[in-house]
Amino acid sequence: MTDQSKKALLPAGLRDVLPPEAAAETQLMETLLAAFTARGYERVAPPLVEFEESLLEGAGAAMAGKAFRIMDPVSQRMMAVRPDMTLQVARIARTRLLDAQRPLRLCYGGQVLRVVGSQLRPEREFGQAGVELIGSASESADLEVLLLAVEALQAIGVPGLSVDLTLPTLVPALCENLGLDFGPGSPLRGMLDHKDATAVSALGGKAADLLGALLQAAGPADRALDLLKKIDLPKSTAVERTCLANVVAQLQKVAPGLGLTVDPVENRGFEYHTGLSFTFFALDTRGSLGRGGRYSAGGEEPATGFTLFLDTLARALPDVEPSRRLFLPFDTPAADAARLRQEGWVTVAALEDGKDDQTEAARLGCTHIFRSGNTQPVKKK
Repeated sequence: MTDQSKKALLPAGLRDVLPPEAAAETQLMETLLAAFTARGYERVAPPLVEFEESLLEGAGAAMAGKAFRIMDPVSQRMMAVRPDMTLQVARIARTRLLDAQRPLRLCYGGQVLRVVGSQLRPEREFGQAGVELIGSASESADLEVLLLAVEALQAIGVPGLSVDLTLPTLVPALCENLGLDFGPGSPLRGMLDHKDATAVSALGGKAADLLGALLQAAGPADRALDLLKKIDLPKSTAVERTCLANVVAQLQKVAPGLGLTVDPVENRGFEYHTGLSFTFFALDTRGSLGRGGRYSAGGEEPATGFTLFLDTLARALPDVEPSRRLFLPFDTPAADAARLRQEGWVTVAALEDGKDDQTEAARLGCTHIFRSGNTQPVKKK
């Protein structure tokens, strides 16, 4: 390996985003944030690094294992690099915007960094864009953020969009009622995470019947809801089951072509969620486009929101059309160049005189060339 190739080597899960993908992701971010702000969500921009105790307290404790730590040489206190921006928006809501009128509607966009990736998301650094609706526990709030995400994803052209809905508190409540251990690393959690119906059946008794029925209920929303109605669940989960049914009905009414599934045992990635949660997928695209749901934004304040992953979104979308790049021969008047950019051209100026303009335009990836006051296509060889 040469010295130059060693310098190009990056840690696992990190990558250089090159043209034109970098421009496409930036444009994607701007388009999504414009859609969010049009619905009344105001943008916030938290820092990349915070003190560990403020970033990873409360709901953030579930993300503690994913956060890089560094020592602040100024304060001599431990800091953490954000593994998720939702945690920061929740902190802003309970501190800087504590006295702001509720419900708060906030949106954000930026990069996050995680210690490890996952099987479906090996990337450790990626861009996020999302919204948080803080201060309302109503079904209308759940529906608003879900519809906003669906509208934004459909507007940017995501093909074959589907939403998988879950109730991450359902199984823990059921296990508590049955006296079963569902803590991190427990055998039962592993069985359900891997949808191992045989292992669940081996539990025997009421636990096998109830948990097996929940596994069977996973699938298309209408079928899943019919099966969930027949399961004798703890009273503490009845409200959430009703909320799920109501939200599904509203989504089917407003977005009839949207793919809807329900997975009542899914809990991975929803460690700090407290109610209806969801994941977005696209046809023929690896990994999820984003996820979200209900959580507590510090103390007892209810909140719901979603985060979209820009790298997965970029993979899901059709290839970006090449920009119209116009080659400007040496000494092209500045006024002409400015006018052409106002007309929508991307201009690439020659830096030296005496070279063949057609050859230079083709070499620099230009689609057109400016000659005698007119634009002409570059001749293909």
